[in-house]
Amino acid sequence: MSTFLENQNWRYATKKFDSAKKISNEDLKTLKEAIRLSSSSYGLQPYTVFIIENPDLRAKIQPAAWGQSQIVDASHLIVFANRTNVTDEDIDSYLKNVAQTRNLPDTAVKGYGDFMKGGIGAKSVEEKAIWTSKQTYLALANLMNAAAELKIDVTPMEGFVPAQVNEILGFDKLGLNASLLAPIGYRSTEEATQHLKKVRKSNEELFITL
Repeated sequence: MSTFLENQNWRYATKKFDSAKKISNEDLKTLKEAIRLSSSSYGLQPYTVFIIENPDLRAKIQPAAWGQSQIVDASHLIVFANRTNVTDEDIDSYLKNVAQTRNLPDTAVKGYGDFMKGGIGAKSVEEKAIWTSKQTYLALANLMNAAAELKIDVTPMEGFVPAQVNEILGFDKLGLNASLLAPIGYRSTEEATQHLKKVRKSNEELFITL
């Protein structure tokens, strides 16, 4: 745990990346697995994660992200795209995966499926989109924690125009919405922010024990 806390003190939202330094395939594989193993409501993982390396595509996205340099300078750009709607077919696909992975008959997961369909089906399309978007934050947290362990920088971003990113990446046709952006790579030695002390609330301000 001491290492975990050290890593959390080390990490910060990097403002300037070293564009010459690239994440190795091995480390990228680890980060992808950390995202894949993230928790989500019902275990449904109602999102798709895009890893964008293409510099031309990232240059198109940059204006939609308020011109932030991290979009083009980082080693990779990760886009978390939540599903805008979750259907019974999506749930059935998930249940099939559960049954196959755990070597169970379909009847063993039917009750859970009915429970999921009842809860999710009661939501409006707008409520579903908000709910699925929230799930991407759990995946982002796993990415950030795993990256800190590897001393890889992550800049979580809500500062962009989703509709523009959706249009650039064709998400509307896929039933997806750009929920979060996360440039990943290595901080520049010229980045002054990395030397600033981390500012957080005190324990007394933040925690209440009842």
